Amino acid sequence: MNREMLMLVDAISREKNVERDVVFAAVESALAQATKKLYPGDVDIRVAIDRDTGAYETFRRWHVVPDEAGLQLPDQEILLFEAKEEVADIQVDEYIEEPVESLPIGRIGAMAAKQVILQKIRDAEREMLLNDFMSRGEKIFTGTVKRMDKGDIIVESGRVEGRLRRGEMIPKENLRNGDRVRAMIMEVDLTLRGAPIILSRSAPEFMMELFRNEVPEIEQGLLEIKSCARDPGSRAKIAVLSHDKRVDPIGTCVGVRGTRVNAVTNELAGERVDIVLWSDDPAQFVIGALAPANVQSIVVDEEKHAMDVVVDEENLAIAIGRGGQNVRLASELTGWKINIMDANESAQKQAEETAVTRQLFMEKLDVDEEIADILIQEGFTSLEEVAYVPIAEMLEIEAFDEDTVNELRARAKDVLLTMEIAREEKVEAVSQNLRDLEGLTPELIGKLAEAGVHTRDDLADLAVDELTEITGQSADEAKSLILKAREHWFDGAQE
Repeated sequence: MNREMLMLVDAISREKNVERDVVFAAVESALAQATKKLYPGDVDIRVAIDRDTGAYETFRRWHVVPDEAGLQLPDQEILLFEAKEEVADIQVDEYIEEPVESLPIGRIGAMAAKQVILQKIRDAEREMLLNDFMSRGEKIFTGTVKRMDKGDIIVESGRVEGRLRRGEMIPKENLRNGDRVRAMIMEVDLTLRGAPIILSRSAPEFMMELFRNEVPEIEQGLLEIKSCARDPGSRAKIAVLSHDKRVDPIGTCVGVRGTRVNAVTNELAGERVDIVLWSDDPAQFVIGALAPANVQSIVVDEEKHAMDVVVDEENLAIAIGRGGQNVRLASELTGWKINIMDANESAQKQAEETAVTRQLFMEKLDVDEEIADILIQEGFTSLEEVAYVPIAEMLEIEAFDEDTVNELRARAKDVLLTMEIAREEKVEAVSQNLRDLEGLTPELIGKLAEAGVHTRDDLADLAVDELTEITGQSADEAKSLILKAREHWFDGAQE
C-alpha cells in the first residue's frame, strides 16, 4: 500500500506539474480530515508521510496557550502549566502531540480523498500561476471578458483571472463577453475564489499608468505625474512636472497632434483630460488646475487648508463647471478646498470677516472701533498676532506710540491666558474614555471640549458635517473618528 501511495504521488506530480511535497501535503490533509471524523469534538489531527517509504504516522495535538488566556478551543488547546507537566521546556505557541492509530488508506472514501487531493492541486496550480504573473511586475492587466459574476466582470489573461467590480467600471461603458479590456491591478486578494486580482478602470492610478505607457519621458524620469483626479468617462485632470528644463511637460504629454493624450482618451471611453502644470506654490497650482477659467485673485487660508478664488462673471460658470465638475476635480487634484466666488461675493465675505475681527478686538482688547480698524488695516487678524508679533513691527505703525503698543500687547496676552485657563477647565471635563480614543490629539480634544463634546457617546452621536465644523477635519477623517467612537456600542464596552 505504501509503494502504491508513492506511485500515486509521483503520477499526480508529473500530470499536474507540481512539486511532490504539494501532493504529499494534499494526501496528509485528506487523511487528517478523515481521521478527525472518528473523534467527538473539533480535534486537531496531523498526519506525517515519509517521503521516501510512504509510511505514515498520525498524531492528535494540542496548541499550548498562556495560562491567563484560558481555553477558547478545549479540544485543540492546552494551558502552559499543564503542558509543562509533560514537556518541561515547552513554550507558548508550541504543540503537545500524542500518537494515535493511523487510518488505513483503504477505508478513506475514494471520492472524498480524490476531491481533497485535486482541490489542493488546483490551489497549488492557481498559486503558481498567480505568482508567475505577479513576478512580471505588470501594473496593467490586459485580458478578455470571460463572464459576468454578480454584476462584476471576470477578465481572463492566459490562465489568470481578474475581477472588475461594477463600481470600478467606467459609467455607461458596455463590456461584453469576448471584448478585450485593460484595467489597473489594484490588489491581490487570495481569499477570493477564481479571480483574486482586483481591477479598476475608474481609479486615477489607471490614467496615470496609461500616460506612463504612452509618454516615454515619464519612464526616463524627465517628467513626473504628481497627481490625478477623475470623473470616470467624462473628464479628468493630471498634474505634471518636468525635471528637465528642455522638456515641455504639457506638450510632451499631449504629443504630436494630440496622439498621446488621444490614446489615453480612447482607452477611457472618450474621457477628456486637462493637463496641468504642477507647482510647489499652492496658489499657482490651483490657478492652473482651474483652467480654462481665468482667476482674478486668491485668498489662502492655511489653517483650514482652503482657498477663496475670485473670478469675474464671465469666468464664474467656467470655473465651477457643469454640476461643479471643474472645481471638484481641481480640488481633488490639488488637495485644497476651493471656494469659487465673484468680486461682489468676495467683498461681502471680506466685509463680514472684518466685522467679526473688529468685534473681537473691541471686546477682548477693550478698544474703540478706530483702534480696531487700524490693527485690521495693518494686517492683524487674531489676538495671538497682537500679543506675539515682534514688537519692532508694531512700533512701525504710525498711529501707535510705544505705550499704546505695550498696552495692546499686555491686554492681548492677558486675554489669551484667561482663555487658555478656561479651555483647560473644559478639557478637564472630558472623560478619560474619550481621551483614550485612538486618533484623538490634544488639539482635537480641546476643540471637542469647546463644543461641549465630553464623552465617547457625545462624539459617536455627531454627524460627519457637525464634526468637520468643530475640528476642521476632512469628511473622511471625521467619519473614521465617529466610527471608532461607536465601536463600543457593538462590542459591549462600557462608557
